[in-house]
Amino acid sequence: MIDKHKLSKLKDQLQMEVDAAFLYQKLSERYLEEPARTIFSKMSAIEQKHIVHFLKRVQVDLPHYSVPKPSFKARLQIKIADRVGYDFVINHLAAVEWKTAKSVIASKQAKGEPITGYENVHLNILKSISVDNATNNEGETLSRLEGKHRSIQGNSLRAAVLGANDGLVSNMSLVMGVAGAAQGSGTVLIAGVAGLLAGSISMALGEWLSVQSSREYYQRQIDIEAEELENSPEEEMNELTLLYQAKGMSEADARKLAEKVFSNKDTALDVLIKEELGIDKEGLGGSAYHAAITSFLLFSVGAVIPLFPFFFRSDNVAILLSLLFSTVGLFLIGSLITFFTGKSFLYSGFRQIIFGLTAAAITFYIGKAIGVGIL
Repeated sequence: MIDKHKLSKLKDQLQMEVDAAFLYQKLSERYLEEPARTIFSKMSAIEQKHIVHFLKRVQVDLPHYSVPKPSFKARLQIKIADRVGYDFVINHLAAVEWKTAKSVIASKQAKGEPITGYENVHLNILKSISVDNATNNEGETLSRLEGKHRSIQGNSLRAAVLGANDGLVSNMSLVMGVAGAAQGSGTVLIAGVAGLLAGSISMALGEWLSVQSSREYYQRQIDIEAEELENSPEEEMNELTLLYQAKGMSEADARKLAEKVFSNKDTALDVLIKEELGIDKEGLGGSAYHAAITSFLLFSVGAVIPLFPFFFRSDNVAILLSLLFSTVGLFLIGSLITFFTGKSFLYSGFRQIIFGLTAAAITFYIGKAIGVGIL
C-alpha cells in the first residue's frame, strides 16, 4: 500500500531539487566572474544527481512519474533577480541548503550514524561566495553580473517587503481600532490617513537618519584609512598581507599579492577599504534621500490597503472590505517573504494572515470597549 504522506514528501523534495538546480544554473549563466560561475554550474550538476535519486524513489510507487518543471516561484525569483540583484536568490538557496542539512543531520542522529561535517558543505560554499561578503584573490567583489553593477541589492527587496508589511499591519490595526470605537463615521478615514502619513513620514525620517549616519561614519573611516596609508604604507601593507594569510594564502603569496596591490596608491586604498573595513566605497550605504523616499512609498502602499474602502463608504461593509483587502495583502506579503526563508508560500502566507488579523481583532475590540466606555 502506498504511503501517501511519504510519497508527498518525496515529491516535494524532488520539486525542491528541481528548483535548486534551475536557480544554480541560472546564477551560473548570469555570473561573469570566476570562481562563482563555475561553482554555481557544479552545484547545479550536483542537484541534477539529486533529482535522479529522488525521481527513482518516487517512481517506486508511481512508475510513470516524470521530472517536474521548475516551479512558478523559482522562475519568478529569477525574473525579479534580473531586475533587483541576485543576493536574495543566494539567500533563498542558503535557506534551502540549511533545511536540507538539518534534515540529513537529524536523520543520521536518529539512525546513530556519525556527523561528518559534509552535511553543511553546500551551505558553506554559498556563504563563501556570498555577493555581499565574498572576494576573489585580487580583492574585487563578485558583483559584476551581465556586465553591469547592480544599483539595487537583494536586501532592498527584503526592505521593500517588510516596509509594505509594516504599513499594512500597523494601519490595519489602527483602522480596526478606530472602527471598533466609532463605527459609521468619517473618523476612521481621518485616523487612517493620519496613521498613513505619520507612519510613512516617521519611516522616511528614520531611514534617512540611519543611512546618512552610516554614510558619515563610513566616510570618516575611509578618511582615517587614507591618512594611515599616507603616513604608514609599509605597516598597512603588512596588515593586508596578514588579512590574505587569514583567508588561507601562504605567507609568500599573500605578500606578493599585497605588494601588487600597493603598487598603485588608489588601488591600495580601495582594497584596504574593502578588506579591512568591509565598506563599499561607491555605495557608502546608498543614498539617504533614495532610502527615505522608498521607505515613505513602501509604507504608504501597505498602509493604504486597509484604508481604501473607507474612501467610498463608512459602514460595516467598509470594515469587512478592509479586512478582505488586508487579508489578501497579508497573504501576498507572506508569500514574498518565502523568497528569503525557503518555506512554503502557503505556510508563510497563512501565517502572515493569522498574525495580522489577530492584531486587527485585538485593536478592534479594544476600540469597541473604549467606545462603549466613552458613550
